Amino acid sequence: MDAAPELAASDLHQTRFSLSARTEHAARQALLGRHRGLRALWPFLGPAFIAAVAYVDPGNFATNIQGGAEFGYNLLWVVVLANLMAMVIQSLSAKLGIACGQNLPELCARYYSRPVVLIMWVISEFAAMATDLAEFLGATLGLNLLLHIPLLVATVITGIATYLILSLDKKGFRPLEWLIAGLVMVIALSYGVETVLSRPNWGQVAYHAVVPWVGNSASVLLIVGIVGATVMPHVVYLHSGLTQSRILPRNQAERLQIYRFERIDVALAMTLAGLINLAMLFMAASVFHFTGHQAVANITTAYRTLTPILGAAAAGVFLISLLASGISSSAVGTMAGQVIMQGFVGFSIPVGIRRLITMLPTVVIVALGVNPTETLIVSQVVLSLVLPVPIVALVRFTGRQDIMGALVNRPLVQAAAWLVVAVIVGLNATLLLQMAGITLPGLGA
Repeated sequence: MDAAPELAASDLHQTRFSLSARTEHAARQALLGRHRGLRALWPFLGPAFIAAVAYVDPGNFATNIQGGAEFGYNLLWVVVLANLMAMVIQSLSAKLGIACGQNLPELCARYYSRPVVLIMWVISEFAAMATDLAEFLGATLGLNLLLHIPLLVATVITGIATYLILSLDKKGFRPLEWLIAGLVMVIALSYGVETVLSRPNWGQVAYHAVVPWVGNSASVLLIVGIVGATVMPHVVYLHSGLTQSRILPRNQAERLQIYRFERIDVALAMTLAGLINLAMLFMAASVFHFTGHQAVANITTAYRTLTPILGAAAAGVFLISLLASGISSSAVGTMAGQVIMQGFVGFSIPVGIRRLITMLPTVVIVALGVNPTETLIVSQVVLSLVLPVPIVALVRFTGRQDIMGALVNRPLVQAAAWLVVAVIVGLNATLLLQMAGITLPGLGA
């Protein structure tokens, strides 16, 4: 049995100055059995909260607002389903990094042929760009509406803000985790306020959260968009990168311990993200759908409609949550882009240059005057179409004993993971048929 030595004196000295080093020391004490309960769990919380930002990004605002305004509470079940799928996928991604010390793109590069890897890389980069487009546009819109500044100026400010957030990475993993988690809490508190003010019908919320409804062909795009806005390809890659070297296990027993803590991290973070998404949709249903504003289909209109219905304070809280969502998720998207490039093709570019490159689509869209919210929804559909690429690879790798060791998926987990893949592929196939003008039985025009 492997021994777990104490931290060296130099490491202990470093803990006085480095928040990340103190976290590593606390995690080591927990693995040695010296800390119990919340004190043991605390140093392992963080990676899933970074991943969770992608589940409450501006793309979610766009799809949930339109879904709630147009279809009332009917699509709440989609949010619940998507969030359950997100828990499964993010848990597997986190486990992959813990089990083998490599992230998903690195394993793809190792086990797949070079042409396949290059194709996966290109597809993944497009997904990262679509993600960043949604996130950047959301933050830009938030600044534009909150401070009444031009969209192009707001775009530049968003770029600077996200770069400053990313620069925290130089101080270790913990400061960045704390900041991102803090922004998630801002979003959660904002929607707590919106929930109180909007007074939803809780009986209807509970019913539609568990009873599926598809409706007609007009709702299919939104159903796929909600899935695409919830289960995000780039954080499937990123989460494995966040856990691969955060707390290094010294033996198989520690890998199992770390994963047990990480499962709690995933459960807490994804549950919070799911509650926020539910609040987004039922708030839109309560405030817009049932007050004769079913045509509210974009963030700007939602903000302007909220003011006379719930007051300026509610509209301001809405914009604050959008701004926190856009800036934090844009930073996380850039982090994911670095993991994708480094893992698939073995090289990376400075984060500032990547930030500038990924800003360009947003700048072009703003300059051309394209409707931002329509762009957000289309970007989420693109993400849903791309999503099978990383999750198929993830399920295959986490089901392999030679890669995962003791953390290999159990048969029930593997079956659940393939079911998630089947649901996503099925939704995408339905969307493609709809786009080709083929209406499935039971779906009206």
